[in-house]
Amino acid sequence: MSAVTPRTPAFGERIAGFARVLVSPRGAVFLLLIVLLVAITLLNPSFADPSQFIRFIQRVAPVAIVAIGQYFVIVGGEFDLSMGSVVTAQVVIAGNLIGQDDAKALPVLAFMLAFGAFIGLVNGLIVSFLKVPSFIVTLGMMLALLGATLYWTGGAATGNPADSFRQIGRGGIRDIPVIDILPWSVVILAVLLALAVWFARRPFGRMIIALGDNATTARYSGARTWWVKTSTFVISSLSATVAGVLLVGYAGVHPSVGRGYEFTAITAVVLGGVVLGGGRGWVVAAAAGAFALEALFTLLNFAGVPSTYRDAVQGAIIILAVAYAATTVRARRRGRALEAPAAEPRPAEPPSAEPPSDTTPATEPAPETSPVPTAKEPDPSPDPARPAPIPSTQRADNETKGGS
Repeated sequence: MSAVTPRTPAFGERIAGFARVLVSPRGAVFLLLIVLLVAITLLNPSFADPSQFIRFIQRVAPVAIVAIGQYFVIVGGEFDLSMGSVVTAQVVIAGNLIGQDDAKALPVLAFMLAFGAFIGLVNGLIVSFLKVPSFIVTLGMMLALLGATLYWTGGAATGNPADSFRQIGRGGIRDIPVIDILPWSVVILAVLLALAVWFARRPFGRMIIALGDNATTARYSGARTWWVKTSTFVISSLSATVAGVLLVGYAGVHPSVGRGYEFTAITAVVLGGVVLGGGRGWVVAAAAGAFALEALFTLLNFAGVPSTYRDAVQGAIIILAVAYAATTVRARRRGRALEAPAAEPRPAEPPSAEPPSDTTPATEPAPETSPVPTAKEPDPSPDPARPAPIPSTQRADNETKGGS
């Protein structure tokens, strides 16, 4: 028996498939990013310089890391609005606990990671066991952390960590040809993105997507849904902690340094084609959404658009991206429904191949059927004591109610 060789798609089919990916919600963010980078280069040719471009990546790295953490929460069907306050709290912790003592850098860094994991654990457990919507839980955590930070600092910039700690976000590998320096933040972003892609392909990462797609099915499959959901909040808080460590390097210690990061992360994730409500998304596209968003703000800055329009542009992006994703998903489902083959009719049974019997002639007429019985006529001389019989009639509701 010869094996069937799969047909290799033609060049035109490959181009058409690639074009469909680019216009899909997951691939459109890469096309948008390319267009924005080209537009920025036309307005400011020095942006294309390798050293300037690597600085752009360094500036976007904290936002992209926060977007990676927000991706796992959203694709799992929840929200995390406390990420900005976690970033602020971690920056203040680093600035006030480390000071100028280099020996405190590693212990404080370990404390920051533990504190971030604790915040995510609290958010996840409340959402999982108390059944409080994640929007309310993380909003309350955001306000609580912000209030505690303002109380600690008095609303002013306080603390200044040692230079060795600030080098994590400010320094890098120097004396590299062409780009001159490879910032540590770029290296950390690349490592975390690779780990996120690997984790998303693991069974636990796929279970997060399954939980966001259909929580009931995930529960019946034997998954510990409370732990899966809680882990997404832990990942989110840890990513905000890493972003806070990087921001200490060049943003300074101020209680407003992380304000708005939660909405920026949500905007980046939505721009990357991740469906709100969970079940669909790609972590690489979420990180690309952060770059596209920052590229858009850079383009508006070079074009002379006031920075006060930034929030309005961000809100419009959220609405348009969600509407585009919803429209595309509905169109895809409708197309699949139209392409589904109709139910094939049952083939007619072939005529019997047996020859007619010798005892029955081929032209034997059909047997006569008995005549339909007629209603019995009443007795012409009925007994006056007995009522006349009522002729039986067929129930009129047999056809509508399924028979008597």
